[in-house]
Amino acid sequence: MKIKNICCIGAGYVGGPTMAVIALKCPHINVTVVDANLEKIKAWNGPLNKLPVYEPGLAEIVGEVRNKNLNFSDNIKSSIENAEMIFMAVNTPTKTTGEGAGMASDLSYIESCAEDIAKYSKSDKIVVEKSTLPVRTAEKIKEILKSRNKDVHFEILSNPEFLAEGTAINDLFKSDRVLIGGDQTSTGKKAVQELVKIYTNWIPRDKIYTTNVWSSELSKLASNAMLAQRISSINTLSALCEKTGANVVEISKAVGMDHRIGPNFLNASVGFGGSCFQKDILNLVYLCRHYGLEEVAEFWHQVVKINDYQKERFSQKIIDTFKGNLINKKIAILGWAFKPNTKDSRETPSKYVAVKLLEEGAIIEVNDPMINLEQIKSDLRSYFQSKSIERVKIDSLLKNVTFLSFEKIHTRIFSSIAIITAWPDYESIDWKSLSLKTKIFDGCNVTNENKNIYSIGV
Repeated sequence: MKIKNICCIGAGYVGGPTMAVIALKCPHINVTVVDANLEKIKAWNGPLNKLPVYEPGLAEIVGEVRNKNLNFSDNIKSSIENAEMIFMAVNTPTKTTGEGAGMASDLSYIESCAEDIAKYSKSDKIVVEKSTLPVRTAEKIKEILKSRNKDVHFEILSNPEFLAEGTAINDLFKSDRVLIGGDQTSTGKKAVQELVKIYTNWIPRDKIYTTNVWSSELSKLASNAMLAQRISSINTLSALCEKTGANVVEISKAVGMDHRIGPNFLNASVGFGGSCFQKDILNLVYLCRHYGLEEVAEFWHQVVKINDYQKERFSQKIIDTFKGNLINKKIAILGWAFKPNTKDSRETPSKYVAVKLLEEGAIIEVNDPMINLEQIKSDLRSYFQSKSIERVKIDSLLKNVTFLSFEKIHTRIFSSIAIITAWPDYESIDWKSLSLKTKIFDGCNVTNENKNIYSIGV
């Protein structure tokens, strides 16, 4: 099967950038990204400075290949019909009800996606799992496809993404590895090689690793779990540093110099956020419990618990400074995205700190270079609603949240400033002069260890 047309179902953070790079590197392949959300498709076809996903370098790539060999469409039917290879890049959130609620992945979007593929396929297809999925999901996809369409042969591959928000384009251009899992049958191996051919247009062959489907699926969860574990590990040490007089920045450097460990993901912070780490670890915990591995489950669950502890510890430090009285205290929160160079605020530590302070009566002003007040309030509203807080109470709390422009950080008078996201802009602020009149809490150690400023683990 020669791959001339690719269809990607899901125009989100994974589907959009990944397909843009494939289109750029494979001009001989027509790539179509589809989504049932018409507004999202309109945004991908709209002004380059307003794409629904922000990644440095993405707009330039989309501008080069859009309407040439990269198209964004809501015509799911014809796109599936025409494609030889279909990527599944839909959302896999954590279940909120039923068995595994709060931990297991909700596969309803994946199942719906498989239903559409079965419904509209008239020729053999290679179906590629791109979404983060629990191990053995391919079995469920294959079951749906075969039961709904017996006239077409489907090969299921696992090709998990390993993108870090803020560096996704570079990650796609210079991947540490591309992982492809397939059935160990003759047709399965041929399907794997078709996907290998696509990636070898820009990825060295020795960086493309092929495995069975189950190993590929589990490797994504394992990678995110290991990375999150490093963040939680250094954050436990940050608490110990504050008790003993040690300096977590120095500890991180000393530990990271060990070539067996390395420096990455050893920066103390308020905690990890984003769409992957917590969701994937909880999924891993659920899988371990499903297979009766309680001790293993509890080990990984502790990584998430430490993350919650770090957010609580940082918030409580602010509250304790004011002896528990935050009523009408004006507090600036710098950074709402869960990390720099993205406008993604899913599971951002800033949200949890803001909630804690708002509940104590504080008035919050938030600055972020990429995120506006509407998104900030939407994030907070969703959180309050998940806790079954009454609408009247939510509206009252959200009245105490406003946006703070970068230029006014120096001119406004605050009881406290909390730095939670390490945007480069914040390094340029004169923290020494600000600390003389305002209590500053540095949650990402960007203020150069000023003695008048609370810095995590310093």
